[in-house]
Amino acid sequence: MVSRAKIKELMNESACAHNHDKQKKGGGCDKVKPGLAAGGCAFDGAQISLFPYADAIHLVHGPQTCLGASWETRETKTSYTGQDHTQMGFTTGINTNDVIFGGDKRLSESVDYILENYDPEAIFVYSTCVTALVGDDIDMTCKLSSDKHGIPVVPVHAPGFVGGKNLGSRLAGEAVLENLIGTKEPHFTTPYDINLIGDYNVTGDMWQYLPILEKIGIRVLSSLSGDGRVADVRTAHRAKLNVIVCAKSLVTLCRKMKEQYDIPWISVSFYGKRDTTFAIREIVEALGDPELITKAEIVLAEEEAKLEAKLKPYKEAFSGKKAVLNTGGNKAWSIASGLQDLGIEVVATSIRKSTEDDIAKARDYLGESGVLMKSPASEQAKVIDEKGADILLAGGRSLYTAIKKRISFIDVNQEKKTSYGGYDGLINLAKDLKYAFDNPVFANVAKSAPWKV
Repeated sequence: MVSRAKIKELMNESACAHNHDKQKKGGGCDKVKPGLAAGGCAFDGAQISLFPYADAIHLVHGPQTCLGASWETRETKTSYTGQDHTQMGFTTGINTNDVIFGGDKRLSESVDYILENYDPEAIFVYSTCVTALVGDDIDMTCKLSSDKHGIPVVPVHAPGFVGGKNLGSRLAGEAVLENLIGTKEPHFTTPYDINLIGDYNVTGDMWQYLPILEKIGIRVLSSLSGDGRVADVRTAHRAKLNVIVCAKSLVTLCRKMKEQYDIPWISVSFYGKRDTTFAIREIVEALGDPELITKAEIVLAEEEAKLEAKLKPYKEAFSGKKAVLNTGGNKAWSIASGLQDLGIEVVATSIRKSTEDDIAKARDYLGESGVLMKSPASEQAKVIDEKGADILLAGGRSLYTAIKKRISFIDVNQEKKTSYGGYDGLINLAKDLKYAFDNPVFANVAKSAPWKV
């Protein structure tokens, strides 16, 4: 079971830029509010962070409903050529007898069954509210199973009641650090090995910028966790740099890897031309090789020239357009950056799920006249009217607001089917924006019926 001390440590992360001010006032990250399960619990956050490992099996130790409620919460692409274990859900499915007498035996038997019928590189075992409350010792069961079968069986202590999705992601990082990282040596290393942390490869975002890094000569030693492999993660301690991509939830992992393995880390975003270029420059400068920096500038100049030629007709079409962005988190500023690169004015963005760092960046990107919405559900309709917005970019639930206001709409949350990462992703965003602006349905669907005119 995760201890109170561990939760307190993760909620007061020293590597968070905003935390120093909050500590003076007696607190770090926002405290957990009991009952707020909507929007994701700790178990959900842990699964999101670890589920992209397609070569591992993810076993939920709890009632069947825990797996059912969390199943396929976020689509992540994988290039894994073996059996993709994320296509099947695994649960111990504990019952009333297991609650009364303990579910450790059922967990052990479930692991045995998995190893008899499948061939994973590792098994992640997630505790849930019920199994954590009854006190099942998943640490010991996982250790005995690991010794018995000779593969990592990793306990993940993130029952839903301990906190929200962000805390769950940090607890998942703790599990990986304690049980996988540093347990295997890579076949070889290079001076330009990096770990990508926090990019879940939703709709293949990673694949938009990885070819550019490879062209420069930078090798991704491991990814935590988009398109990740367990064997690679075990060697992550040999990287020269950790690159955290738009995900402050795993900042604790970066800080602890710096303390344990002396790996420096930087935080970047690969949304839009400006931030993608800045991110690549940050990486090569952090690696510190003058020849690598020179080569990066040559590659960036070539890529930007190709991008600008493709974007020219879109920029002309988007002249004078205004957008409202309701997605939250780091997207509050990262997607805003991409829109601005296309010549679209972002007049408002949601900061409901953003960190203090994200809020500061959003303010910097939008300027003093930009609206930072704390309660977007109640604010966005009013902002659209006041600012004269032409398009709303948000999750699917906000489509009806766009319809009522007769403006265009694009779904930019994790349910989206198109990648907007990197230079090519910006072109994809431009195409989707053009389709949305040209689509007559948004103007027609909210018109009054002919007999009411």
